[in-house]
Amino acid sequence: MSLEKPSERMVTAEGDVDGDAILELLGDKVLDTEEHLNADQSVVVRPDEVEETLLALRDEAGFDHCSCVTAQEYEDRYESIYHLKKFDDPTQEVSVVVPASKDNPVSQSGNAAYRTADWHEREAYDLVGINYENHPDLRRILLPQTWQGHPLGMDYDQDRPQIVTLGEWDNPIRDDHLDEESDTMFLNIGPHHPATHGVLHVKTVLDGEQVADVDPDIGYLHRCEEQMCQQGTYRHQIMPYPDRWDYVSAGILNEWAYARAAEDLADIEVPEYAQVIRTMSAELCRIAAHMLALGTFALDVYGDFTAIFQYAFRDREVVQNILEDLTGQRMMFNYFRLGGVAWDLPEPREEFFEKTRDFLEDLPGKLEEYHDMITSNEIFQLRCIDTGYLDPETAKSYGATGPVARGSGIDYDLRRDDPYGYYDELDWDVITEDGCDNYSRVLVRMREVEESAKIIEQCVDLLEEWPEDDRTIQSNVPRTLKPEDDTETYRAVEGAKGELGIYIRADGTDKPARFKIRSPCFSNLQTLPEMAQGEYIPDLVAALGSLDIVLGEVDR
Repeated sequence: MSLEKPSERMVTAEGDVDGDAILELLGDKVLDTEEHLNADQSVVVRPDEVEETLLALRDEAGFDHCSCVTAQEYEDRYESIYHLKKFDDPTQEVSVVVPASKDNPVSQSGNAAYRTADWHEREAYDLVGINYENHPDLRRILLPQTWQGHPLGMDYDQDRPQIVTLGEWDNPIRDDHLDEESDTMFLNIGPHHPATHGVLHVKTVLDGEQVADVDPDIGYLHRCEEQMCQQGTYRHQIMPYPDRWDYVSAGILNEWAYARAAEDLADIEVPEYAQVIRTMSAELCRIAAHMLALGTFALDVYGDFTAIFQYAFRDREVVQNILEDLTGQRMMFNYFRLGGVAWDLPEPREEFFEKTRDFLEDLPGKLEEYHDMITSNEIFQLRCIDTGYLDPETAKSYGATGPVARGSGIDYDLRRDDPYGYYDELDWDVITEDGCDNYSRVLVRMREVEESAKIIEQCVDLLEEWPEDDRTIQSNVPRTLKPEDDTETYRAVEGAKGELGIYIRADGTDKPARFKIRSPCFSNLQTLPEMAQGEYIPDLVAALGSLDIVLGEVDR
C-alpha cells in the first residue's frame, strides 16, 4: 500500500500539476480543456457538476485555495472560472471553466467546497447575470437590490434610468427570536462611522450584549473599475487606475498586480535593474500601509489619537516623502510601466540613498516605541488577545491571505511562494503568528515592517553599486499591444493586504475583453462574521480593524 498522499500523485517530478492525473480524477465531468497562461490545467465542466468537481480538486488533488472566481459573457454563452491554487505551493494552478447557456445562465454554486465562493458568486450574479444554484444567499452585493440589469452584461443599457428605493431594515434572524425570553436588537454600524474604515455598513444583530449575526453591506464605493479598465488600452490607459483601488498607501503594489498580469499576457521581460527598483518601491509602500493599519487599529481599540495615531502618521509621512522623491506623487504614483518603471532614481542619487538609509536606521527605534505603547499595553492586550479568533482552516476556506492568513499561522506569501520581481534573490523571512486572534494580526504587520526594511536595505545596496551603463529601466515594448485573441491569464502579487490578482482575457484588440480584479480586502472581509459571532460589540470593532480593509479595493 502506497503512503503517498492523493495530492502528491497529481504532481509531476518537476513539481508541476500532472494534467493527465487531473483529467483521470475528474473523469467524465470534463467536457473539454482550455489553455490559460497561468494554469497547469484548465478544464471545462458541466454547470451541474461544479460542486463535485471542486470538492474532488480540493480533497483529492490538494487545491485548497480558491483565489478568485471570474464571470464573463460571450456571444454564445456565459462563463464562470474558478481559479484554484494550493496554499502550500501557489505555482500549482488549475482553472475550472463552467459555461452556461445564454437563454438560461444557471450554474451550480461552489460554496460547498469553498466558502469564499459566496461573495464571488454574488458579485458574478450582480454584475454579469449568472445564477448559482444552491447558493446560500444569492442577491446583489455591490449594487442596490432594486437595480435593473447587469452592468457587465453585453446587452446592458447604460442610459436606462434607475429607480432605487429604500427598504425597511428587518432583523435577519427575527423569526428565531419571537419568544418572550428573546432579547435581540438590530444595530446598524455605519455606513458613516469612523470604525468602519470607509463607507461600510455592518448590519448587526445583538442577543443581549453578544453578537448573534453580522452581515457586511458593501458597494457604497463601487466605481466600475473593471469596466473602466476594459475600456482602456493595455499600454497607456490602464496603469493610472490601480493606484485608486487600495488608495491609502499601496498604489505601487496595485500597479505591480496589473503589470505582472499584462506582462505575462504579452510576454514582456522586465530588466533586472527595473526589478530591483520595483521591489524597493513596493516594500516602501508596504511599510506605509502597515503604519496606517497600526495607527488606525490603535485608534479603534482604545481611542489613542494623540500618541499612537500621530506617531504612525509621522513615520508614514517619511516613507511618503521618499516615494514622492522617486515617483513625483504622494498617493497616485503611476510609476510602473509595462516592461519596467517610468524613470530612474532621482538625482543626485546619493541624497536619495542617504534619505532612505536614514529612515531605515531610525526604524528599529520607532518599532520599539510602538511595542512599548501598543503591544505591551495592558488595555490593548485585553482587547485583542483571544478576540476575533479565526482558525486556519476557516481562513483558507474563505480565501483569506496576507497578514490575516499569516496571523492564523498560514505560511503563505506570494513573494516567496510564487516569486516575481527581485524577491527570490534577497534575504528575508515570511512572518507568521499562531494566535489566530486580533493580537496576532497586529504582530504580523509590525514584524513585516522589519522584513520590508531588510529588503529595502538590500535593494539600496544593489542600486548603489549598479554599473551606470547597465541601468535599463524599461524593456522595448511595442507602442500598441494586441495580445492574441482568447489568450487568458490570472496573475497575482503579495499586496499589503494579501493576494492582489488580475485576470485578463484578450480579444485581439488593444483593450481587454475582460478585466477582473481579485481584491484581498474583498475576500478577507468575508471572514468578519466568523470572527465576530459570540463576541461583544467592542470585539467586533476590533476584529474589523484587524482586517485592515480599504473599501475602495473591496468595492472597486
